[in-house]
Amino acid sequence: GLIYTAALLFGPYAGLLAGAGASIADMLVAPQFAVGTLIIKAIEGFLVGYLTKKLYKKTQNLTLSAAISILIGGIQMVAGYFIYETLILSYPATLAAVEVPFNIVQMIVGLVIAVPVMHAVQRVFPQLKSYL
Repeated sequence: GLIYTAALLFGPYAGLLAGAGASIADMLVAPQFAVGTLIIKAIEGFLVGYLTKKLYKKTQNLTLSAAISILIGGIQMVAGYFIYETLILSYPATLAAVEVPFNIVQMIVGLVIAVPVMHAVQRVFPQLKSYL
């Protein structure tokens, strides 16, 4: 939720930094995932910020633009972890597939949190809409 919120409020580079920051937790808890998380979450955050900006120009609907962007970024995250686990960590595909539903839930929960938070913050700080 924090990566999506940062990307929605401050743009693609803030999303990239927030995503990269997620690897810090992995360094402490699950170091085998730290490099993957650094790359996958950084791309996810960048994508969400970038796509939201591009889609908003076309739709003029921030909620729709944000939701679509999060779904695309989330799909990239789910696929990224599956690929990382099978190719880099050499997990069997069946084992890597076990985590797919959990990553999908992570994406949906992030969407449900980030979009309302984005709107709430923008009501208090309307100048944050200027990046769009």
